[in-house]
Amino acid sequence: MKTTKKDIINAALTVFSQKGYEGALLRDISDSLGITKAALYKHYESKEALWNTMIDYVEEYYNRHIGEVSNIKIPKNWEEFREISLRQINFTLHDETVKRVRRLLTIEQFRNERMSALATKHFITDIETRFTKIFQGMTEKGILKPTDCKILAFQFTAPITVLIHYCDREPSKESEIMDKIKEHINQFLKEYSNR
Repeated sequence: MKTTKKDIINAALTVFSQKGYEGALLRDISDSLGITKAALYKHYESKEALWNTMIDYVEEYYNRHIGEVSNIKIPKNWEEFREISLRQINFTLHDETVKRVRRLLTIEQFRNERMSALATKHFITDIETRFTKIFQGMTEKGILKPTDCKILAFQFTAPITVLIHYCDREPSKESEIMDKIKEHINQFLKEYSNR
């Protein structure tokens, strides 16, 4: 069976997310695919070239699966807001590519400037921007009274982000962590749905 570039990128993501950039060897990646290192070099001339292609793939993957901020659906009511939030959280927690990316960003954020910027983007700014736009749209629809939507987005997303990282470290506690996330969402809805 022919090894595709997508196969190589997925294998690289797995190996890099386990060993980091410095600890990963091209041999680790080729071995995981059952090909020779020479065969891997036919596709990528260096570990750095494969690394950069993998990061580009990850960015494209996020955009394709999570969507552009400009295309965000604004909920019609608070129950739909809950459903959208839980759907995004479930995707973030369970999508294997996203899980490996999160692990990789956590490992590499202090070693690599590009990875540091991506960690900030994926762990903080993109999520805040997404929910700021949702809250602005809900305000425009009269579902939410006028407020500082950026601060509200931070208040909503920061605890969830922390709990997702907690789940990454202790996957056996996922059920308990999901209960906390749901409690957080319920408390948030109680606070803001009647305003």
